[in-house]
Amino acid sequence: MFQISPRECPKVAIQHQLNQMVCSFIDLIFQTVLSGRKKINTTGTSNADVPLADPGMYQLDITLKRGQSLAARDRGGTSDPYVKFKVGRKEVFRSKIIHKNLNPVWEEKACILVDHLREPLYIKVFDYDFGLQDDFMGSAFLDLTQLELNRPTDVTLTLKDPHYPDHDLGIILLSVVLTPKEEHRDVTMLMRKSWKRSSKFQTQSLRLSDVHRKSHLWRGIVSITLIEGRDLKAMDSNGLSDPYVKFRLGHQKYKSKIMPKTLNPQWREQFDFHLYEERGGIIDITAWDKDAGKRDDFIGRCQVDLSALSREQTHKLELQLEEGEGHLVLLVTLTASATVSISDLSINSPEDQKEREEILKRYSPLRIFHNLKDVGFLQVKVIRAEGLMAADVTGKSDPFCVVELNNDRLLTHTVYKNLNPEWNKVFTFNIKDIHSVLEVTVYDEDRDRSADFLGKVAIPLLSIQNGEQKAYVLKNKQLTGPTKGVIYLEIDVIFNAVKASLRTLIPKEQKYIEEENRLSKQLLLRNFIRMKRCVMVLVNAAYYVNSCFDWDSPPRSLAAFVVVEDMLEDEEEEDDKDDKDSEKKGFINKIYAIQEVCISVQNILDEVASFGERIKNTFNWTVPFLSWLAIVALCAFTVILYFIPLRYIVLVWGINKFTKKLRSPYAIDNNELLDFLSRVPSDVQVVQYQELKPDPSHSPCKRKKNNLG
Repeated sequence: MFQISPRECPKVAIQHQLNQMVCSFIDLIFQTVLSGRKKINTTGTSNADVPLADPGMYQLDITLKRGQSLAARDRGGTSDPYVKFKVGRKEVFRSKIIHKNLNPVWEEKACILVDHLREPLYIKVFDYDFGLQDDFMGSAFLDLTQLELNRPTDVTLTLKDPHYPDHDLGIILLSVVLTPKEEHRDVTMLMRKSWKRSSKFQTQSLRLSDVHRKSHLWRGIVSITLIEGRDLKAMDSNGLSDPYVKFRLGHQKYKSKIMPKTLNPQWREQFDFHLYEERGGIIDITAWDKDAGKRDDFIGRCQVDLSALSREQTHKLELQLEEGEGHLVLLVTLTASATVSISDLSINSPEDQKEREEILKRYSPLRIFHNLKDVGFLQVKVIRAEGLMAADVTGKSDPFCVVELNNDRLLTHTVYKNLNPEWNKVFTFNIKDIHSVLEVTVYDEDRDRSADFLGKVAIPLLSIQNGEQKAYVLKNKQLTGPTKGVIYLEIDVIFNAVKASLRTLIPKEQKYIEEENRLSKQLLLRNFIRMKRCVMVLVNAAYYVNSCFDWDSPPRSLAAFVVVEDMLEDEEEEDDKDDKDSEKKGFINKIYAIQEVCISVQNILDEVASFGERIKNTFNWTVPFLSWLAIVALCAFTVILYFIPLRYIVLVWGINKFTKKLRSPYAIDNNELLDFLSRVPSDVQVVQYQELKPDPSHSPCKRKKNNLG
């Protein structure tokens, strides 16, 4: 048996108490949440429940013409309708959204493959609500057995709600043509052969899901600064609101932070959208009031028509909120750019020494103050993958690859029915932050459904070895363990170290397509363990400091006494406590409130633990570039203190702080130290970015020997 010294008993007691309290609390919370979910959730369907279909026997060509006298679902007496087509339980087509119109005109065409005519075509109409669940506007069935083959037919469908059959919900007008599939088989096979023969048609997939189809080259950047709101509508019983704002441009989304208890919030947030259309686009903006445990309240909406704004100029906009009260103040800047590109490896000339010399000159140390945002250049060659997971019932996959750097996102063509695809594509990006992480994800293209995940790798730019072709083992979605297959990449990074260092001290670019955090028992326990480690470090430090005053080690206590005599520290702490609402809530609202609190606790634990781990990783040389940068900054500060008295430095800092708003009224506040630490990876990120060793059988030499054998 082992013995615990009296000095160690308090530490052990603290650990045991923390473990017992947190584990019992987590178990109780999850039992409550799960039991509530069983009572309130309806039965859902997964991809596994969807019946698999053989190659279709009929082709149904549909033209969605228009709708008439549709139901109003918005407060302004209008709707934002769109249409879904389903065969069985599988969604086969979704139309675009027509905003604020009860008589929408779509004129969209869809081609659907039908296995048999016994299952009708199910048409459902919805009202799009940004950030909320879309409202149902009616449905109808089309009996395919009543259609004549090879003959265009105009169809008028009356929309009904099964729960309210007497309500008049308007009509939908279609034009349909039903054709036997055999007539198109020869044409389809010919097209597939031509795709295989010609690389010209392999630059994109014709059957990608909506999310991936929109990920093509962008033509400019829309820089938005959300400044403030004025006289917003009061949505809470205390006469105030907890407002936040959502932005949407196509498939790109951004959500601002929540400003508690105010009708005149000051956000001061900046973010960028990518502009894919030459003529611009429409930015949908909605303001919401955050409510814990129930649906957030709608405050108002507005739009920004980018086609009406001039390029290379900052526009200050004061937008009136429709369907609500108040104004939003924005700064919008449109910048033409071509920072990303994609080309074939056969066309690209990687040995072009002249082009490389121009790039090296562009990012040479002599051009420090030329365009500080242009930090470096990244070239990614996606060569091939081997041994991928079989996602289709045929034992094959239809893989394509998505390459992401922050909010820059490009993709390869699809290689059909292959577990060892060759893409041979070259992607180029401009680097705005050298601490960014390159993400390469492989998907399986699925007709009429979202793409299936096959594997992913995350590679920090600072860990890249230039010009080396490497085999990266694909990981799961959480990047915590391997999945099947490897991908071969060759990456080159060229950057200006001084620009990269300066950019480290400004806020990190936020990724606007990140998934929201979900409640997870494993994740909550992991964050608690990480948090406990940080707390125990502080406890151990407190015991060490306390031992200095007990004179257990006279030399150490004497040194501590001398240091204490010379130290003068003033610390101020502010504790803000939010008032809790005393309103009675139903069972469902209580469940959602508990779940939201758990997610908040989970996120807070992650942030606090990550903060402590980043401080530790700064000094243990996890990222040498950042550790050297910290050493250089400390040395420079020491030299400055040697030559300039501290009171002058504090005076200059105070003048700069107090005059910052006068010199730049819309400047975004930031803390350089926190911005620096945000670039240091936490222990979780270190594991995610760690390369897994590939199977030796995947090495080029081994494959060559096997082929010779």
